[in-house]
Amino acid sequence: MTTNQIRLRYSGYIVFITQMLGIITGLIYTLLLTRNMSKAEYGIWTNIFDYTAYFILFSSVLPFWVTRFTARGKQGTVKTSVYTQLTLGVVSLLIYLPAIFLISHAIGTTGYLLIYLLTGLYILNFYMVAICESVLQAIKPQAVGYGFIIQEVVKVIVAVILILGFKEIFLGAIMGLVVACFVQILYYLYLLFDYFREKANWGFVKEWIKGSPAIAFNAIGSQLVTFVLILLFLYAGSDARAYYQAALSFTVIVGYSSSLALALYPKLLANSCSEKEVGSSFRTVMMLGIPLATLTIVMSVSFLTILKDFYAPGWPVLVALTVDALIGLIYTFYTSCVFGVESFDAEGKISMRKLVRSKIFKVFAIPYIQTAIALPLTYFVLTRLPVADPVISTVEVVVILISVHLASLIGLYLYMRHSIRIPVAWRSLAKYIFAALIMGILLYLLPITSTLLSTIAKALGGFSIYVLLLLAIDAQARELVREIWREIRHSKPVNNQGNNSSIISS
Repeated sequence: MTTNQIRLRYSGYIVFITQMLGIITGLIYTLLLTRNMSKAEYGIWTNIFDYTAYFILFSSVLPFWVTRFTARGKQGTVKTSVYTQLTLGVVSLLIYLPAIFLISHAIGTTGYLLIYLLTGLYILNFYMVAICESVLQAIKPQAVGYGFIIQEVVKVIVAVILILGFKEIFLGAIMGLVVACFVQILYYLYLLFDYFREKANWGFVKEWIKGSPAIAFNAIGSQLVTFVLILLFLYAGSDARAYYQAALSFTVIVGYSSSLALALYPKLLANSCSEKEVGSSFRTVMMLGIPLATLTIVMSVSFLTILKDFYAPGWPVLVALTVDALIGLIYTFYTSCVFGVESFDAEGKISMRKLVRSKIFKVFAIPYIQTAIALPLTYFVLTRLPVADPVISTVEVVVILISVHLASLIGLYLYMRHSIRIPVAWRSLAKYIFAALIMGILLYLLPITSTLLSTIAKALGGFSIYVLLLLAIDAQARELVREIWREIRHSKPVNNQGNNSSIISS
């Protein structure tokens, strides 16, 4: 399948549906942990990945370029990139193992050293999943959704066996992740098998290396921002970190809306996407992002209660993180468009000079501005202000993140608005907000649920109200339903050759 033949909406629908199904498996996995770990243990578990994140910093260096090269039909990209990424993953693993031994001694968690070491396998798997998905996004985006749900199901099965069957809580948690990612990789390699018959083009590695400093620059900056979570763990305690992670388990649902525009990026790279399609993609993303955010906020107490009763007081954290997730959703869409219209590497050659002057590099620099603001403020709040309870401390940190993320979005838009134009259907957005508010008010008036089944039933009922109300007041929503049905019935990809006007304004 060529990039021009990617079905823009169909691919997004498939990925979104699988991610919605993944909510169930993800919730089961999270419940296995929260209901079998103390709050402190759950904080330690999540803190493990605060450190591993630094060892997967360079996992995005190749995928960024590989998606762009694959979308533009550069033969040999798959074979070359997979072998190179595997090498990078092994090197990262070899660095991680002795480093985490020293870290565990420094922070006093040597009792979990085996889990730390096994997490090294997750790091290697992460590298391979990242490279395979970067290829599939450019040629068959819906496969990323299938791989996701395969990974989710396997993760739960392994975790259930080890946690409930053998009473190995931490071992079951990490092996669920490791085995699931390994199975996901095997599925991806099966789909890409034919591409390994192509001859590797090691000249591409040279080009990727030339562009790698810029990607590493972005990766390091993005990771520096997350250092606020380590500060949260060190100065506010494991309970605060646990509240943050428990809330994050639900706010990721809002981010899933971005998958509806997953196929937009490769189509922009291939110059086969019209301005109308860009506007339609944004409208679809917000059509689901707004009600999912509203649902999460209104039912914050119920969602946290089903994890375990002692997480319920953390509902302000969930509310704040949901606001941050909605801002991140818009930011992700906008940056995807910024990256998609840049063409300095269209011929398979990467000029560092052109890259540094591009809009892409300007976006890469934003995390450093965020870090320069967020880290000092977080340190000040957690160490200089009066000691607060874990919930208040966590909310204060999230509010800092909201501030820097919102400022980044506004700043990026003001800087790019004359060169990147995304049509926004304001009337449609107003209807989404109105329908979401009605849904939210009705859910708020209903009794707070505390059991898993009643909470799921209430959430589904509320979302159904939103859908029915939106269909009644929005003609475009009704057309979208008909369009989804047409997309599902299509047996062949549709090659959109309509109005290909650029989203770059003249």
